[in-house]
Amino acid sequence: MITISETAAEKLKEMLAAEETPNLFLRVGVKAGGCSGFSYGMGFDDEEKADDKWLEQNGLRIVVDEESAKYLYGVEIDYKDSGMGGGFTINNPNAVASCGCGSSFKPAGYEGTPEKCDE
Repeated sequence: MITISETAAEKLKEMLAAEETPNLFLRVGVKAGGCSGFSYGMGFDDEEKADDKWLEQNGLRIVVDEESAKYLYGVEIDYKDSGMGGGFTINNPNAVASCGCGSSFKPAGYEGTPEKCDE
């Protein structure tokens, strides 16, 4: 479903180690909104939901809710380090358009009205 690069997994495991809450996992999802139709969400969680789908990659536990899964199938998450910092990148083969900020996308077949971009 989702591919997390070794570089991204190492960075996420480093961030998880800095947290003081045991049994955390990475939750990846989408929600309606954003300037292209849907916004990505990625963060740590310790509460499982009934419709969660679990996977493990590069020693990292990842959870995606059932509704988000259909928009995230085939997504690749990477981490790019640059001279002035770094950040996670998301390559989504389901996106037919995305916002300049990179945190919002429009999936094929979506007919909703996007919000105004805050760029």
